[in-house]
Amino acid sequence: MAMLDPHSCADLSQGQVRAVQLELRVDFEKKILEGEATLILAEPSRGGPLDLDTRGLAIESVQLASDLGGDTQDRSGGGRADSGLALAFTLHAPPNGAEWMGERLRVELPKGAKSVVVRYRTSPDASALQWLEPAQTAGGVHPYLFSQCQAIHARAVVPLQDTPRARMTYAARLHVPRALKSRMSARSLGRSDSRFGAAWACDAFEMPQAIPPYLLALAVGDLAERAITKRSSVVAEPSQLDAAAWEFAEVGAMMDAAEKLFGPYAWERFDLLLMPPSFPYGGMENPRLTFLTPSLLAGDRSLANVVAHELAHAWTGNLVTNADANHFWLNEGFTVYAERRILEALSGRAASELHAAIGRHELEEAITDFAKTPELTRLRNDLVGTDPDVAYSQVPYEKGYLFLRALEESEGRAAFDRFLHAWIERHSFQSVTTDAFLTLVREQLPGVESRVPLLAWIDGAGIPEHAPRAESERWFEVKRSVESISRGELPTATQAASFTPAELLLLLQSLPASLTAETCAELDRLFALREKQSVELRCAFLCIAVRAAMPGADGRARELLLTTGRMKFLRPLYGALSARGETRQFARTLFAEASSRYHPIARAVLAPLVGA
Repeated sequence: MAMLDPHSCADLSQGQVRAVQLELRVDFEKKILEGEATLILAEPSRGGPLDLDTRGLAIESVQLASDLGGDTQDRSGGGRADSGLALAFTLHAPPNGAEWMGERLRVELPKGAKSVVVRYRTSPDASALQWLEPAQTAGGVHPYLFSQCQAIHARAVVPLQDTPRARMTYAARLHVPRALKSRMSARSLGRSDSRFGAAWACDAFEMPQAIPPYLLALAVGDLAERAITKRSSVVAEPSQLDAAAWEFAEVGAMMDAAEKLFGPYAWERFDLLLMPPSFPYGGMENPRLTFLTPSLLAGDRSLANVVAHELAHAWTGNLVTNADANHFWLNEGFTVYAERRILEALSGRAASELHAAIGRHELEEAITDFAKTPELTRLRNDLVGTDPDVAYSQVPYEKGYLFLRALEESEGRAAFDRFLHAWIERHSFQSVTTDAFLTLVREQLPGVESRVPLLAWIDGAGIPEHAPRAESERWFEVKRSVESISRGELPTATQAASFTPAELLLLLQSLPASLTAETCAELDRLFALREKQSVELRCAFLCIAVRAAMPGADGRARELLLTTGRMKFLRPLYGALSARGETRQFARTLFAEASSRYHPIARAVLAPLVGA
């Protein structure tokens, strides 16, 4: 079997699914999607098995589609195929100890088969889906559903070849309660009446460009939309629309800067969907509809780098995609590099260097966390038998960025930019490996291996010696402030007021763990941290204050952990509470109280941390 992806049952030598047509009903009462998926093969089958990835799906039937003729798209947005020949299928249990792989669905195809129809329904506990009660939304009136398919959770929504190696187009018809609106990572084709009756409506979508399955995305809720530019709108619950439109108003300038750096934007639109608080990540780069955490609503546009990051993915990740999780750094290292080039173009080198310093701190923390598994600090990994959600960290992001920056500093920006453009142009709409990267580096940057130890960066653990470091006068001033505070000398009120949000975040991250509760209380007062709208700043401070047992810190940590589901904040705060003997049980109790509000991915990652 040619199963090249260690996290997928797909054997592409059996045939590749090149298009998927979905017709699904969104049932909030049962918390399931139910309907059918028509899978269209790139070539007629030679006959024999077709292995698909599933996770928690109830498979009702598999039939040979009889009316599609092998077309890649039904421009009406999908539709029910005529009944065809029933096909034999078997659902295999996941390997022992690897339940996260899900169940292999083996379908026996006759020779010449071009497409099959799988009737199925998702599980109420689907790992990719979160069903929110009205009380868990901003409006408090209507329920909400959203998906998160990266890294290998698309199989919990659709039976398919859930590997980035199997790029596909898709079309969909979603039947939703008429009072709600749905959006997908696809072009909207409009709304029509539903065959399920007057209380329902049918929204149609198509994605004409081939994407990896993890970029399949949907959201259903009380959604409003406001245009920012001709190519970009903000979508959010009505009560949050004004704040989101203001916070993300600079997206047009970001797109202009990105196109000057990396070439034309290939995805037609760059709409931004503000997610509910339980969304587990800062953002998700679903093409045409980027998902963003509401924790970005800092009220000062200071967290716009996350928008720049998701925009950069339009080139590095969505156009050029890692072939599987072993090469995840090709997505994220390139994207962090591209994000900081966008920030530099818009705000100057000093601003991008501050973010690079913040990233270096997060990388060093990740490497410390992986002290017992240093192999997970390599860029190129061997994750056979390892859940990619467990291996997820800042390593592919920030070590990947430092590697690319080392190449740029060695070869010069002009030469590196020629390589970057060649990387995007040659591999657009492809899924690639680290070997493809090495081949192009050696071609475009001849002799580079005598100047940069390529394989030490890629296959070595930790941060290589002489890795680039951020440099700017403001960063040096922040470091001097850290040294002063460590000696017990606090900034003056005037000095404290001069810190930008990025500088304050870097200061808080860089402070030693040995601060006293009294010093923490003084910093709290001096920087007015209790009043900060930025969840990023509040979390960074509370991680220090909880460890120092500052009075009131535990209660403030509880408040934050009950109101956000972003893993960037959950992991360190639960970690800080679990690190103190007197608050370890508090952390477990709090997790038991709050976990129903978290996305399934977050619950699975956090449970071992708190001993749940």
